[in-house]
Amino acid sequence: MKKLIREISVSCLLLAATAAMGGCGGSGSGEAVQRPFTIAYAPNESTEQSADARSGMSADLSKVLGRDVKEISASDYNGIIEALRTKKADMAYLGSEGIALANKRLDGKIDVIVMKAPNGDKAKATYKSVFITQADRNDIKAVQDIKGKKMAFVDPGSTSGNLVPTGMLIQTFSNEKLDSEMLHMNGKFFSSAMHTGKHQASIQAVAKGDVDVAAVSDQILQAEISNGNVNASDIKIIGTSEPIPSEGMIIRADMDADLRKKVTEFLLSYDNEAYFTKVIKVKGARFVEASKTDYDPIIELNNILNP
Repeated sequence: MKKLIREISVSCLLLAATAAMGGCGGSGSGEAVQRPFTIAYAPNESTEQSADARSGMSADLSKVLGRDVKEISASDYNGIIEALRTKKADMAYLGSEGIALANKRLDGKIDVIVMKAPNGDKAKATYKSVFITQADRNDIKAVQDIKGKKMAFVDPGSTSGNLVPTGMLIQTFSNEKLDSEMLHMNGKFFSSAMHTGKHQASIQAVAKGDVDVAAVSDQILQAEISNGNVNASDIKIIGTSEPIPSEGMIIRADMDADLRKKVTEFLLSYDNEAYFTKVIKVKGARFVEASKTDYDPIIELNNILNP
């Protein structure tokens, strides 16, 4: 990733965020009402298939904290970041680019407390961006073949679905003198370029022939194949990025120290397989200790491509 670096509204925001400011009990007792602890998820983790697993995790955390735990979902990464900024969310599960954007918009006042790791091994806490196309496209055999095609990115805040593939394209086609804006405009480098909003939607767009090429997470692609949502024989990978730091849970840096300790310890010990398989999308994964420095390469790349 460092090699790559060197070379180169809030929509449907808070459907459940009625978290009121601490006030007085309705009975007039004068006791402060403790608002719910709120977790924000991105569209990829907010699918119907994962609803029960998310709710189960919230219920388990609620028992540990002794307070209600709620979930909110936003239609894009900007919505999650705004929820953190306005304190309508206490914690969020974001990819590397989402973490980089949150770090910028909250003036560096965020912390990463855990990250996803297959089998709980931090050495494996990475994933990759892959360029995919239909398996029978003989005219598209490598990334070098995609100029002038219909391209699908995921979300402007997606690491593997936008930031990293953008950097890869600028590097691969260095003679074109590309920038991020050119790659995301119709009729410039691509005949058309779009954001689908979800990795799953990009994968389906390729499978159905709605676009020629898409850039997605290799882990979400594998999850879609494993869940029977797309046939492995219908898709081929034509390009793969260098390793990217896995998604992580982030909090605002001003979180109460005792609350932070309880939440972190809960996440590090959490072992409900349904949550990791259906929400985190990696069977056998667990959370491991992490810090913002684990994401420095992506934070730097974001600063280069999005000054």
